[in-house]
Order: sequence, then C-alpha cells, then structure tokens
Amino acid sequence: MTTELIIGGQTIRPGERQIVELTLPPLITHTSLHMPVHVVRSKRNGPRLLVCAALHGDEINGVEIIRRLMNHPALAQIRGDLVAIPIVNIYGFIHQIRYLPDRRDLNRCFPGSEKGSMAGRLAHLFLNEIVAKCSHGIDLHTAAIHRDNLPQIRATLDDPATCQMANAFPVSVLLDAALRPGTIREAAGRLGIPWLVYEAGEALRFDEVAIRAGVRGIIQVMREIGMLPKRKTKKPYVPQVAKSSYWVRAAQSGIYRSLIPMGAQVARGDVLGLIDDPYGTTDIQVHAPAAGIIIGRTNLPLVYEGDALCHIAQFKRAGDAANVVEAFQSEFEVVFDNSIDDADAPIQ
Repeated sequence: MTTELIIGGQTIRPGERQIVELTLPPLITHTSLHMPVHVVRSKRNGPRLLVCAALHGDEINGVEIIRRLMNHPALAQIRGDLVAIPIVNIYGFIHQIRYLPDRRDLNRCFPGSEKGSMAGRLAHLFLNEIVAKCSHGIDLHTAAIHRDNLPQIRATLDDPATCQMANAFPVSVLLDAALRPGTIREAAGRLGIPWLVYEAGEALRFDEVAIRAGVRGIIQVMREIGMLPKRKTKKPYVPQVAKSSYWVRAAQSGIYRSLIPMGAQVARGDVLGLIDDPYGTTDIQVHAPAAGIIIGRTNLPLVYEGDALCHIAQFKRAGDAANVVEAFQSEFEVVFDNSIDDADAPIQ
C-alpha cells in the first residue's frame, strides 16, 4: 500500500499509532458524534487490513474482539497497517438496535450516496473514507436478535485471495456465499478488496467462544497475508466448505422447543423440535428436510408461522463436517476461573 494514509483529514504516518475521530452527523440534540478509528502503522511496508464491527448496532461480539485485538502483543511485529473500527453504526449502538435512525439497514445501503438518505450518506462516508483505502477486510457480525450463529466465515471462495484468508481463519464452517446487493462485502468486491464476513453468536450478548475464535482468526489472517510472521504449527482441523444452506421455518404459530444443539449433525427427517400451542393440547414435529449441520437457530421459543427456526448447512460429507465442528468446540472450550484478574479473562 502507499505510504500515505489520511482519514478524516488527519495524516497517520508510518510508525504511528493513533485513534482518529471521524466526524458523523450530530444527534437531534446537536450533540456531536464521532466514529473512533484505530490505526496502527508500521514503518515496514505491507498490506493494509481493515477490521470493522457493529455495522448493525446491536452486534457487539465484534466490539470486544477488536478491544482484545488492539491489546494483542503480536501487533508489535506488524508489517503494513491495521485499521480497526469497533463501532461503525454508532447510532444503533447507542440505542441497542440493529438499524439507523432512518430505520434502514446500513449493510444494505452500499455504496451509498453523498446526498442520499442518512444510511446512504454513512455508507458513502465509510466506503470512501475507510474501505477504499485498505487492501483487505474482515467484517465482524453476529446473528440477529434472538438468534444464534455457530462461528462461521462467509465469503466468495472462488476468489483466490479471499479463499486464502478464509482458510486461515480457525472456524469449522466456510459458507461460499453469493454477494448480496447493497452489502459492504459486495462494495468491497467491486473495489477488488478480498473480504471476509465473520458471523458468530447472538445480538446484544457476549459469547466467549465466538470472541476467542474471532481474535485468533484475525491474527492468523494477518500471518497468512504477510502482516505478521508465520508460525509452523499443524492445524488441528481443516474448515469445511458448505456450498448451500437453508432455513427451516415454522409451519404453525406457537411455542417452539428445540431438541437439537448448535453444531449438531442431522439427517433428513430428524426431529429438530416441537411447536406446541400455549395450552399444551396440540403439538407438531419440526423435521429436517435434508441432511446437514446446524449453523444457526432461534433462541426465542415464541414463534409465528413462517418464522425461521433452524439454519442448516449442507456439505458433501456431513460426517466430516460434524467432526470438524467438534474439534473446533474442543479447541475453544472455555474454562472459567474466578481467581483470574485479567482484562481478557473469559466473559461468563
């Protein structure tokens, strides 16, 4: 990347570490608002990686991942530049909601417009002031509110540079996901920037396994693309690629009781759960229409007809994928110790 880096009119020189306050439209009270941008620049040339979180204001796992990342001792060895933004959608974060004040989803508004809606203007600012100045990107997400995601990477795997990054990330599942119009991933793709989306956990909840895997994943991607020294370590498992996935939806309204845990392997026809009426007089079984691995599910028992209940990824060999999921869970198993006095002690 070029040695020049200017964000919000502020120049960050090689060898400097700064927090840039990118000016945003004020609140309706005229209270000023800024997007903090962490920048770590090395004097040694290399890639410029953007790591961002909370495009959806209620997705907070990424905020903690970036906090831990910025305190990681490996950054002392960095080549190139790291640009990290813990909270992109400051407005949604303040109100603990997914959307912006204009009720739009920021991650459906790219590339945006300088004279468009509020969401469009923020998308335009973020894309041109931050994304376009970087060579690689990792976008940190969780499932929507009342849903949970198994840690997974979503990316365009037919792009060699993106595939290289994805395989370096220590998750069990890679989703070869098509580009969706209006997303930051599509906008970055148009700029030729290799881009990963890390999905893990639930909105408004910290998930220690998801956080640990996210921090390690970013560090390992940095090693893979030459920002950090590589280590000769044998991978405990190889991520499995899912070429398709589908949601199982409720056939009737009622109270849903899930019977299969996250990450479990299911066969066609397996009972995933039961939907009862509130009075316990009738219930129906929810069956898996095809084999696969559960990579997402609802955590809310109250469902309406048509609600998404369970997200199942399909693989060529579901048994192999199930073994990798088990290895991942063992790798990041959390042992809680109340005697630990550490800023990065496991969140319980």
